[in-house]
Amino acid sequence: MAVHYDTLIVGGGQGSLPLARVLVDAGRKVALAERTHLGGSCVNFGCTPTKAAIASARIAHLARRASEYGVHIPSVEVDFAAVLDRARNIALESRGRLNGSLERSTNPQLLRGHARFMGRDDEGFRLSVDQLRVTADEVVLDTGSRSVVPAFAQTGDEDLEFITSENWLERRDLPRELLIAGGGYIGLEMAQFYRRMGSHVTVVETAGQVLAHEDRDVADALQRMLEIEGIRFLMNTRVVELKRTPGGIVVSLDFPGGKEDIAASAVFLALGRQPNTDELGLEIVGVEVDERGFVKVNERLATSVPGIWAMGDIRGGPMFTHSAWDDHRIVASQLVGDGTHTTRRLVPYAVFTDPELGRVGMTEREARAQGRSIAVGHFKMQDNGKARELGETRGFIKVVTDEGSKKLLGAAVVSTEAAELVHQYVELMNADAPYTVIERAVYIHPTLAEATQSAIDTLH
Repeated sequence: MAVHYDTLIVGGGQGSLPLARVLVDAGRKVALAERTHLGGSCVNFGCTPTKAAIASARIAHLARRASEYGVHIPSVEVDFAAVLDRARNIALESRGRLNGSLERSTNPQLLRGHARFMGRDDEGFRLSVDQLRVTADEVVLDTGSRSVVPAFAQTGDEDLEFITSENWLERRDLPRELLIAGGGYIGLEMAQFYRRMGSHVTVVETAGQVLAHEDRDVADALQRMLEIEGIRFLMNTRVVELKRTPGGIVVSLDFPGGKEDIAASAVFLALGRQPNTDELGLEIVGVEVDERGFVKVNERLATSVPGIWAMGDIRGGPMFTHSAWDDHRIVASQLVGDGTHTTRRLVPYAVFTDPELGRVGMTEREARAQGRSIAVGHFKMQDNGKARELGETRGFIKVVTDEGSKKLLGAAVVSTEAAELVHQYVELMNADAPYTVIERAVYIHPTLAEATQSAIDTLH
């Protein structure tokens, strides 16, 4: 006989466990099905280990700059395997805490295995979780995403392996010559990480700028900073073929001026993410997906089938840990709340290069495309006292405001600790307050946060 639950959550991503707890507190019988590891991409190979590894890379970078601070460090040696071990151990600690919180629980109950729809009847939705049969009144999908593997990488050569977001922690040999396909946030973060570890890094990007969504001045500034560290960028270029040779990999490139073959010891694929929806049996119950496999949802994260919801990467839109976590509040609001929490929300994000990019709201390009009457403020971090004292003067802050209402439409912070600094603008926008709130405030001196006020001051 099938085991029945009020709610079955499929996938152990960032929103799953908090949603399960909310539903249990509301009196529901809940199960969570996960075939591999709890925590989703963030805990297991994304945010947690990558930021730990980036921290090691920054230490190496600062050690090489020590003479700028009057400190002499004779040599800097990187133990790449130890760096990966530290990152992996931090990820395992996080995963262990999640496992410990669920494995001894009967509600919510953890079901280990791959969940797949089998149909629907009077008992509710029918699913298999490996050999177990379950039914549920409602199903929440949170199965995450994986790296896109483009046609040029599908060679059929099993010995031609690639580095991806999912397996980079297992590649313990530092590549001497690394080619990264893709100039998005994953590509840039990992390019700087491997470069600071000691690799020679080339980034290949099909578009004319990195971070295609950003304003050109922001994207170009980050690219220049990475180029100064020795990272090579090939823009308007695409990879067309890979060939394995005794000495590594030959990468065939196509660009407007012609073609070129370059050598690489490893290739990192950073060309986007695709949803893990292809083995769920969605077609059996009629859940609609788009041409890329993302589940179609409304602003309440309801799918085309009443009683089935989707959250996290598979619902398309912002693919960040914090938006995936907030998704659980949206679904909880619909299932056991007042239904008011929706995807009509402000979602900031960051690129964790060094310096970082913290972003919220519209770009200047987007605001002008909407025909808005805007004012743009711009402040260089080299003019901030704390930045000079820290020796971290690279970058700037750019704010885009509505001239009439004096409301902040968007901001880009390129600086050290930008992912922290941008939250001042996030709170201002969430409060729907004019930028004069920041303008009139008294800030502690010396702080990097003063720069967020200085950027507002440049509007006058």
